[in-house]
Amino acid sequence: MSMLDKLKGLIKGHEDTARQGVEKGGDAFDRKTQNKYSGQVDTAQKKMDEQLGKQDPPSGHRPPQS
Repeated sequence: MSMLDKLKGLIKGHEDTARQGVEKGGDAFDRKTQNKYSGQVDTAQKKMDEQLGKQDPPSGHRPPQS
């Protein structure tokens, strides 16, 4: 079992929390580097979001059901 498979197993069911952590970590890195690498940080955040799968809409903002 690869390290990536182990990480996916640990994250399963906690995608929203992982997504928030990646966002906060990237923002902190941007602050420390004074946005010097913001393009690379944004790319990494997008890639992680893609790996975590589709994000559910926040509660209270769900589309109407027919």
